[in-house]
Amino acid sequence: MSKKPKWVVEKEKSKRAAAAETVWLFGLHAVRDALVNPRRDKLRLVVTKNAADKLADAIATGGIEPEVADPRKFPVPLDPGSVHQGAALEVKPLDWGRLEEVCMGDGDRPPVVVLLDRVTDPHNVGAILRSAEVFGARAVIGTKHHSAPETGALAKTASGALERQPYLRVTNLADAMGTLKDMGYTVLGLAGEADDDIADALAPLSGHAVALVMGAEGPGLRQKTRETCDALVKIPFAAEFGSLNVSNAAAVSLYAVTRAQGVAPRP
Repeated sequence: MSKKPKWVVEKEKSKRAAAAETVWLFGLHAVRDALVNPRRDKLRLVVTKNAADKLADAIATGGIEPEVADPRKFPVPLDPGSVHQGAALEVKPLDWGRLEEVCMGDGDRPPVVVLLDRVTDPHNVGAILRSAEVFGARAVIGTKHHSAPETGALAKTASGALERQPYLRVTNLADAMGTLKDMGYTVLGLAGEADDDIADALAPLSGHAVALVMGAEGPGLRQKTRETCDALVKIPFAAEFGSLNVSNAAAVSLYAVTRAQGVAPRP
């Protein structure tokens, strides 16, 4: 019998690891939203008596039998600093499907997506998912490596948005940007040293699909990412100095897109 090539073995190993991957969501809000999400593959629910009472309707909807635990001995592998509020749910990561399908416009409003270049802080990504949902983005796109994975901390910060807002993780960000360009998107990279203000760059793009690319705080956009953008833009500041957390920059940029498109954010 011939020996399998190394790349085949590695690919099979990666598939097995992905199939075995699970996530522990925690906190009343994150657990409630996951329980009522029909897309979620729910594996194990651990709650205190108090949390079970508060989540009774969601537990009934989720169709999973809870394990009622002593709050002093909560039998879940969470970080000791996690504020679980007596509720934890083991799930499979969500599969939103192919980028081309998720990022296709719905015909009602010009689509907008957010791409994250090595943004690894789950709290930042969670906050960006919340803003993306509010402003109607089709997806938030990160990379499979060097980006925040789906975790309990991310879900808690997202405050339910993780269950509703597509979060895609691609192998190569530049390739994903190229795919979006082929679909008709204009790709704008946020960079503090750019010459053009974001509002000026968006003015002629009313009715067009827009992709916003955000870099990690500190290093910003990588060189290949910069070169793949159609243009680099900045958020203007009133003072001599100024910088925004990446999640705040995403919210401001998404708001600028909705203003340029003449679309109101979701209530």
